Amino acid sequence: MHPFHLAIPVNDLDTCVDFYKEIFPVSFGRSDSTWVDLNFYGHQLVLHLSNKLAEEKYNHVDGDDVPYPHFGIVLGISDFLEIKHNIEKSDYDFFIKPKVRFENMPGEQHTMFIKDPSNNFIEIKAFADQNKLFET
Repeated sequence: MHPFHLAIPVNDLDTCVDFYKEIFPVSFGRSDSTWVDLNFYGHQLVLHLSNKLAEEKYNHVDGDDVPYPHFGIVLGISDFLEIKHNIEKSDYDFFIKPKVRFENMPGEQHTMFIKDPSNNFIEIKAFADQNKLFET
């Protein structure tokens, strides 16, 4: 696997850094007064201070209005449950509560969504068998 690099806009760098530290097991790389590199499960997620945030749009997926743009991470079930627990004990709410999507179908997955303080949507997924990630 090759790590991805994703840069997202945030309107308050310190608040967003605190959010990612509270919810996810991140560590930090380089930073400046207007951006911060996060190690997000081995991928480079960069928070860039911006006054222009993404416009929200939605697609209907298996009973939910799924926001886009969004990004996320595919985890094992135990890591998924740990993030779920972190959200539940935080002051943040689920945007889409944890559920099983495509139940008893190819690609069955656990999923949940949360928004960071700058309204970036994050999907957290888990598969019992990650080899089925692209199963149709």
